[in-house]
Amino acid sequence: MGKVEKEKIILGLDPGTSVMGYGLILIQKTKINLLQFGVIHLSKYEGHELRLKKIFERVISLLEEFHPDEVALEAPFFGKNVQSMLKLGRAQGVAMAAALSREIPIVEYAPKKVKQSVTGNGNASKEQVAKMLMTVLGIKELPKLLDATDALAVAVCHHFQRPGSNRKTKSWEAFLKENPKRVKPIAK
Repeated sequence: MGKVEKEKIILGLDPGTSVMGYGLILIQKTKINLLQFGVIHLSKYEGHELRLKKIFERVISLLEEFHPDEVALEAPFFGKNVQSMLKLGRAQGVAMAAALSREIPIVEYAPKKVKQSVTGNGNASKEQVAKMLMTVLGIKELPKLLDATDALAVAVCHHFQRPGSNRKTKSWEAFLKENPKRVKPIAK
């Protein structure tokens, strides 16, 4: 008798200090289903501390509403501006603390790893990542802020990387072969 694989919900987060993206997917065996994705607007709040508080509160509300099994975050990339890096690191830390406060496992992925996993190209643009996700997950309209699809990409990347996945290869090529009816050509 084979092991019954339960459904899994993954919350992907793209931490930011002005806009924070989030995306939730439901995994049923090898099928990826979109639950919700969007952004948390933070620039309307005065002061970095208040923005961090809002990140924590919004992540907690997502955790309470969807009860994800795991949280995947995009790690801040290394930039030249140390202050920006510090603020991004704080935003990520607050999002991690929210998940940890609910004892939900967290994993970080570098931006290149996420792009590679989703598009097959570690140097893909945000638009290329968004269009691939639109095609595979059946998203009808490209969101105005790509932070939402970036977060969704982190969740999908995590699904492809997770141990215990029944996938022989952890790539979109394998997914496309397994799910030919879910893919339609991208119009140029």
